[in-house]
Amino acid sequence: MVRCGEMVAAEEEDDDEYAKLVRRMNPPRVVIDNDSCDNATVIRVDRVKKHGILLEAVQVLVDLNLVITKAYISSDGNWFMGVFNVTDQDGSKLQNKEVIDHIQKCLESEDYLKLPAIGPTDGGAPPEDESTSIELTGTDRPGLLSEVCAVLASLSCNIVKGEVWTHDRRAAAVIQITDEASGLAIHDAARLSKVQELLCNVMQGDGASSRGTTRTGVSVGAARAERRLHKLMLDDGGGEEAVGGEDRLGEARRKAAAAKVVVMDCAERRYTVVILRCRDRPKLLFDTLCALTDLQYVVFHGTVDAERRSREAYQEYYVRHIDGYPVRSDAERARLVRCLEAAVERRASDGLELEVRTEDRVGLLSEVTRVFRENSLSIIRAAIATRDGRAEDTFYVSDAYGNPVDGRTMDAVGEQLGDAVLRVKRGVGDAPVKPVAEGGAVSVLGSLLKGSFQGLRLIRSYS
Repeated sequence: MVRCGEMVAAEEEDDDEYAKLVRRMNPPRVVIDNDSCDNATVIRVDRVKKHGILLEAVQVLVDLNLVITKAYISSDGNWFMGVFNVTDQDGSKLQNKEVIDHIQKCLESEDYLKLPAIGPTDGGAPPEDESTSIELTGTDRPGLLSEVCAVLASLSCNIVKGEVWTHDRRAAAVIQITDEASGLAIHDAARLSKVQELLCNVMQGDGASSRGTTRTGVSVGAARAERRLHKLMLDDGGGEEAVGGEDRLGEARRKAAAAKVVVMDCAERRYTVVILRCRDRPKLLFDTLCALTDLQYVVFHGTVDAERRSREAYQEYYVRHIDGYPVRSDAERARLVRCLEAAVERRASDGLELEVRTEDRVGLLSEVTRVFRENSLSIIRAAIATRDGRAEDTFYVSDAYGNPVDGRTMDAVGEQLGDAVLRVKRGVGDAPVKPVAEGGAVSVLGSLLKGSFQGLRLIRSYS
């Protein structure tokens, strides 16, 4: 008897040449429609299926900071079909011809992820060969980003773009730097080795980490920071249970995200059904697809709906592992749930949002983060950008215990940095989605299964 996994492996041996032939005979079809929906631009993608195509399509839209309000996915057999309802950040349809043409070109390309990461709406990163990319993972602690920035400033490195995430007492960062004198990437091997050595010492701290490892990587070229951060944090043990000590900040993050995930069997079609429901926020779909992809699950069918009135998002996926099997054990099921919850929590905006807007200069971030550290602010997440010689940085902060920052602390920070540099954009996010009342599996499933019958009909119609 031939098992499912063996059949998949045998089929993949002949896939490359056959897939190339099929793609040549069936070019992608992308339709961008502003007429069929009253409140969103509808983008339909029909093309030959390949591994990772769903995440690739969503990456195109995420790179342009577009909001995906609804999506329908089906990719049984050799064909992928995806329908996405999208708006700009203001909730309006897409009208910019340059943006529309860029979307069309990228969605029709054979490998979007090899194209430049910068779309027509984003000028915040230097070209690929004009920066050096640094990837860091380690144990989070107060003042960690301040120490990293101080080391780079002392080595005459200017931070031009970066993303920093923290979750369950772990930290990860993808940072792009340039040489202070030339403004270009750093190629000197000895200097890069020194950068790596000193940053490794910073990330190791006192070596008292209870789990995870310290990683410091340096390479020339730009990176898709958010995509890499998901992979770095998963490889670092993201989604695993924290060990030792009370994780107050992690508990606050979980309450803010309030994600409910259920993983069930669909024996009739040999799928695993994944249902996620939580407060909606930008890039939520991208984050959950990163988790599924990094865990090597393939989405065959899916429905995504972000309800604007309740600000609640509903996602439903019918998946198998890349080996062709559905989830096969309780341990695998539990890990899938934890990793999806972690993917939602990492970007949860559960802190005070601060913006730094001023002329860029070497050492600016070191100064800003030092002031945060001296006033006992903990950086939950940071987005660093430089545009036209100006720093445009955003920080989400709490106190050292994950609690809201009090007014006196912010007065002191504002006085040290100056009101012209620092702006308080907004406080802690709106209240999370009301938790499902306790009462066993029936009450949880009753709350989460909304729309699942629609998904089953979708499966039958394309199977």
